[in-house]
Amino acid sequence: MSKRNRIFLSVILLFTLGVAALLYTVSSGLDIRYRESAEETLVDTAYIMAAWIEADASESLIDASRMNHVFDNLYSRRFTAKIYAITKHNVNLRVYVTDSNGTVVYDSKGEKTGEDFRAWHDIHMTLSGQYGARTTRTDENDPKSSVMYVAAPIHDSNNQIIGAVSVGKAVSSQHELITSAQQKLVNVGLITLMAFLILLIVITVWLASPTQLTHDIVQVFKQEKLTHPVRILRRLRTIFKSAFLDMRDAMAGRSYTEEYVQALTHELKSPLTTIRGAAELLREPMAETQKIRFADNIHHQALRLQELADKLLELSSLEKRHTLEEANAVSMLRLTQELMQALAPMAERKKIKLELIAQEDVTVMGDAFLLQRALTNLLANALDFSPADSSITTQIETQGKQCVISIRDLGQGIPEYALDRIFEKFYSLRRPDSGQKSTGLGLPFVREIAHLHGGEIVLANHPQGGAIARLTLPKISNT
Repeated sequence: MSKRNRIFLSVILLFTLGVAALLYTVSSGLDIRYRESAEETLVDTAYIMAAWIEADASESLIDASRMNHVFDNLYSRRFTAKIYAITKHNVNLRVYVTDSNGTVVYDSKGEKTGEDFRAWHDIHMTLSGQYGARTTRTDENDPKSSVMYVAAPIHDSNNQIIGAVSVGKAVSSQHELITSAQQKLVNVGLITLMAFLILLIVITVWLASPTQLTHDIVQVFKQEKLTHPVRILRRLRTIFKSAFLDMRDAMAGRSYTEEYVQALTHELKSPLTTIRGAAELLREPMAETQKIRFADNIHHQALRLQELADKLLELSSLEKRHTLEEANAVSMLRLTQELMQALAPMAERKKIKLELIAQEDVTVMGDAFLLQRALTNLLANALDFSPADSSITTQIETQGKQCVISIRDLGQGIPEYALDRIFEKFYSLRRPDSGQKSTGLGLPFVREIAHLHGGEIVLANHPQGGAIARLTLPKISNT
């Protein structure tokens, strides 16, 4: 991945992580906030119930007989209450009333009457004159079966505690509200992220070219005249995609250019020094053979500079392309066969055998010329580093939805120190035969072609010796 892409993706990743962290913090606290809100309501309800029971109490005797009729009628009643994202149809409160010993004298469900609730935290604390609340599961193995209880004291006419009333509400009743709130948070996060991306694109491109983006958008609406909304959306998507990629390049442009210029300057020093030294020596009297040798040096270094300039322009032009201008179905078997025939004379001079292994023809969608250039660079590299009387094996195979072209040589392999740098611009290893370095732009050129086709290039040492290059490209499905 290029430095421009890494810088751009880092900005997007940092913003996304920030939004995600904020949403996670808020979302994880929703359950607690809803429980706090529910508990506050249960406190009010418990004290209302306690005041009602106190009105019917006779000295130290609790009379909860009227509650039977009220709750039987309440539980049987059906209604429709639209509460934001949920709809409520019945009351799901549960009420326990105990005497001063903690014995249940009334249960709104009629199931626990007569049982000793003194050990329960809400009843024990309330009968002791303190605030009592608890959360208990009706099923120990099911966390969603939790019920929240809040108790309030029942006083007699002398303000002595003669019992307690505990009001309970199932936690699951809040689950739909919490889920709805969490979903809204996720939607807000996605909308925020999309808005950030669009705003970042628009602002960056507008600052770089304040009239072009406006002109392009206006032209779309003028040409389509709002009669083809789908076509308008497609064209706007294309415009913003292009603006997005321009913005990405602009974000990393300065550091990228500085790095490029530094590497290029370093690469130009060697041939320029050689040319300058040879030119100065040619001014001095010397034998004809020496003049020819120095003139050959100047010619060789000039050709090297020309090759460097040509490849640099070619690579620069390729890096500016965000998509393939024209893509067609390309037979990788046929393309490789034609390329191997073209390189056969070069291989024969070094007595190197070119082998091709392909179980089937694999077709990819792409630019045949660029793919040929990529394979030419890889095969030429293999020829440069292969010893005489050896072989180079090219294999075409299918792996899932990918077409993989592997090129293996039997050379000395890649030195450990160079494995992480082989795709750097201007970085090159000396050829075993000549001791000369190349421009160091061939492999970066291959990588740009691979990325342009939605693929990848990997160069590594083969376990059995030599180096192997794997070019992976998306293949066209046969179905």
